Amino acid sequence: MVISPIDTATPSISTDTVRYIAYLIRLKILDEETKVFSQQFSQIIEYFQLLNEIDTREVPPANENCPMNNVFRDDQVLPSMSREEFLNNLPQHEGYYVKVPLIFDDR
Repeated sequence: MVISPIDTATPSISTDTVRYIAYLIRLKILDEETKVFSQQFSQIIEYFQLLNEIDTREVPPANENCPMNNVFRDDQVLPSMSREEFLNNLPQHEGYYVKVPLIFDDR
């Protein structure tokens, strides 16, 4: 199989490009699927070409509509319940360990 980079000059996505993308992501696809994906990817690219034709010179960038403020704060140690109080509120515990229902079963 010949592997070549994606040709960005053409607006359509060839089946070779689909195979190349599948190779990059280690995805095995059938020849019929490459044709379908080629058509679907080409439609997506055509849609973006259509979006590129829209005049957005008067539209402000989206990041200007939302002022950015630092939302981080210093960590603070706050009082909490004691370990014993926590364990007493549990349905089941063994020593200082929380007992939970079995999630994975190797049987």
